[in-house]
Amino acid sequence: MATTVDSWQVTDIDELVGMIGEPFERNVRKATPYLTPLVREFVTMSPYFLLATSNSDGTCDVSPRGDPPGSLLILDDRTIAIPDRLGNRRIDSMRNILANPHVGLLFLIPGTDETVRINGRARITRDPALLGRLAMQGREPKVAIVVEVDEAYAHCARSILRSKLWEPSAWPDPDTVPTLAAMMAEQLGSTPPDESAGKRNEEYRKTLY
Repeated sequence: MATTVDSWQVTDIDELVGMIGEPFERNVRKATPYLTPLVREFVTMSPYFLLATSNSDGTCDVSPRGDPPGSLLILDDRTIAIPDRLGNRRIDSMRNILANPHVGLLFLIPGTDETVRINGRARITRDPALLGRLAMQGREPKVAIVVEVDEAYAHCARSILRSKLWEPSAWPDPDTVPTLAAMMAEQLGSTPPDESAGKRNEEYRKTLY
């Protein structure tokens, strides 16, 4: 007898905990409402992180962010400042922050299989002194996102180990992966790009800041 996905939907927290199990006490207690010295060091060394936001109705967005290590400013053990670099001007993350300040961040370091998570509350600032400190290649961001830390903790390596994220032997041939230009053309219903001269040579790659 055929069943639908909805007929198996889990909607009760007690049922979910009964299936997954209770977390070990150390996994509950490991989160701190500030950056400990080693967590701070990890964040400083990270060149890439993801910023998760949601608007007032719960619609979510995750935005990739990247810069040389140390470009993100740790103002103190409870506060970090993130430059808003040149992008597509959709400002999805910041639209959400204006409606709902709660954010989540996930920091990665290439070749390292642990990650660091930070949850907190964000605000947008155009403080000239702060923007000056966040300048890159002589260009200041127009605004920055300041995050007040609610909880910070390290995450185990299982997901990266399962995905073999940092194992070159597991990586696909880049020429077999759809390009940004091709995917956009498909979604817009426009003419596919001519990629005979090579993939991933879009003009935007020449202007990072």
